[in-house]
Amino acid sequence: MSDLLSIGLSGLAASKTQLSITGHNITNVNTPGYSRQDATQATRHPQFSGAGYIGSGTTLVDIRRTYSEFLTTQLRSGTALNSDVEAYKSQISQLDSLLAGTTTGITPSLQSFFSALQTAAEDPANIPARQLVLAEAEGLSRRFNTVYDRLSEQNSFINKQMAAVTDQVNRLAGNIGRLNDSIAIAAANGKQPNDLLDARDEAVRELSKYIGVTVVPQDDSSFNIFVGSGQPLVVGSSVSRLEVVPGQGDPNRNEVRFVSGGSRQTITTQITGGELGGLIRYREEVLDTTMNSLGRLALAVSDQVNTQLGQGLDLKGQEGSALFGDYNDEALAKLRVNAFAGNTGNAQPSLRISDTSVLTTSDYLMTYDGSAPSGYSARRLSDGQPMVVTPATDNEGNPILTIADKDGRDQGFQIVLGTQPAVGDKFSLQPTRRGATDIATVLDQADQLAFAAPVRSESALQNKGNGVIGQPAMVSGPSPIKLDQLNTAFPGSGLELRAIVSDDSYTLTDADALPTGWDYVDENGDPLVDEVTGDLITPEFKSGNSNTVRLAYTAAPGEVYQFELSISGRPQTDDRFSLKFNQNGVSDNRNALKLVDLQTKQTVGVDNTAAGSGFSLTDGYGELVERVGTLTAQARMDSDATGAILKQAQDNRDSLSAVNLDEEAANLIKFEQYYNASAQIIQVARSLFDTLISTFR
Repeated sequence: MSDLLSIGLSGLAASKTQLSITGHNITNVNTPGYSRQDATQATRHPQFSGAGYIGSGTTLVDIRRTYSEFLTTQLRSGTALNSDVEAYKSQISQLDSLLAGTTTGITPSLQSFFSALQTAAEDPANIPARQLVLAEAEGLSRRFNTVYDRLSEQNSFINKQMAAVTDQVNRLAGNIGRLNDSIAIAAANGKQPNDLLDARDEAVRELSKYIGVTVVPQDDSSFNIFVGSGQPLVVGSSVSRLEVVPGQGDPNRNEVRFVSGGSRQTITTQITGGELGGLIRYREEVLDTTMNSLGRLALAVSDQVNTQLGQGLDLKGQEGSALFGDYNDEALAKLRVNAFAGNTGNAQPSLRISDTSVLTTSDYLMTYDGSAPSGYSARRLSDGQPMVVTPATDNEGNPILTIADKDGRDQGFQIVLGTQPAVGDKFSLQPTRRGATDIATVLDQADQLAFAAPVRSESALQNKGNGVIGQPAMVSGPSPIKLDQLNTAFPGSGLELRAIVSDDSYTLTDADALPTGWDYVDENGDPLVDEVTGDLITPEFKSGNSNTVRLAYTAAPGEVYQFELSISGRPQTDDRFSLKFNQNGVSDNRNALKLVDLQTKQTVGVDNTAAGSGFSLTDGYGELVERVGTLTAQARMDSDATGAILKQAQDNRDSLSAVNLDEEAANLIKFEQYYNASAQIIQVARSLFDTLISTFR
């Protein structure tokens, strides 16, 4: 009877435990990361009798969770990837709407500005039309400023979000470390603490939402968690942490540091996956490049418009004034160079824009190592290419550095040196980063807009032929022009050209007879000379054809005015044509038309070694919008793909480990019947025992 009673009691205990496990499963059906548990039963050791071995009941061997390390790892990696893409998509979608919007983008203001120029060019003496140009220029400047402000706000949000995310990472890392300690102690007793293991797996999965991690299981059942390129965030119960600090090379861009004990290591560029990885990837791939592209466009607008205005005359006959502010102002030039926080010297070089047409959208890193000849080296950060740094001096004799790539392509800026840096000092160079916020309209007098060309041409009234001279175009020259130089170039009645006819061809004034400083030149601005004798050549023209001639006046070293004009018809010998200073060209619109042409002229991103390269001002912004739009569309597709991958990984994990209420309800009934049956065994044993006792009464 005692054997039967023991068997019944073992079944009763086993069924009670099974019911407890089933109830535990049911109550945790909505617990994140919970894995369904079940018990493993086995028979007790049988007892030997004369007839053989007789069973002694059942026992519970193990309570295990339904778990797959492979499926859990898939879910973890899917979570990190999806969080990365979602953070990236959230930011780039806002940027795409900003740049492409009809009320927020640059294109409408740019088109309005050039439309106003076109209207003013049709009636260059009309003051209201000129006032409209000033108003649209102000609107264009403010639109650049506003878009930059929105981008700056997005950068600030990313900085704050990085700090918030690292706080979550540190919190979860500490939680995992404590769970590791508890699990290791529990596992030392020989059994796995299922609920603690589930809690840790869920904590690691949640950690993957914020940062990509690598998990390495240990023999004591603890997890070691690594981030970045292998930095140990959690090792057993020891936990390191991440911190967000202002960037060494740019305090406006936060960086992530790995802190372990007393050591600190910057790991920003090594972080991948999770929300933190997505934010950093967006900033590096999109936001920085967009701010630089927008700044480059603003610099090109300022440069091209100001330069062209400087080559014309206003309503008062004065050289043109700048419409936009000087982007090479000393204060602005200094803001383009950031000294690294760890520099031991106090040098603060400045960056001066030399050619806006060849500027790139990259930042640069400059280092001083103290070696000869200059000790400076530079690297372009967009592609990691080393630059050629050449010491030089500017027009005022100040020491500067010119920057070019290995193929000799100028990068469009110069470094103005001041105090000598200390050996090992580093500087972050950002030629275009602030261009869109620094642009400002400074001209407020409409009559100072230089719409007239500086030179005009005339045919003498006494000419016998029907030769016609076109109005000259100044193809190159100083900006702003210098009136004293032009008055010297065109004294009195101006530069007179006399036709000399021979058969069906003719020449103008011989090259040797041109006034001092004047030359016939080719398209490169070089004087026309005989290749054999080296003598100056006078170009010969075909009568009846339309011919083009280019003349250059050298006012001073480095200050050369080049004019191109056309001559057609059939001049007669001694017919005279003259070029004069356009003193009273009130209704002249030639320079205004050149300003209008800037809308389609290739002036952005020009490769000075490849003809026909670059973009116009309008196309330059269109290329930026197209690039961001393409990346946005790709981010949306990536979001759909990673969302599907994450859902599949979650479904796969749930199909194995999640609680099925129907199955658990069936188990409740089954184990309840098991419990009742075991109780009946005990009842039978009691009845037999009572019968046996009653026989001895």
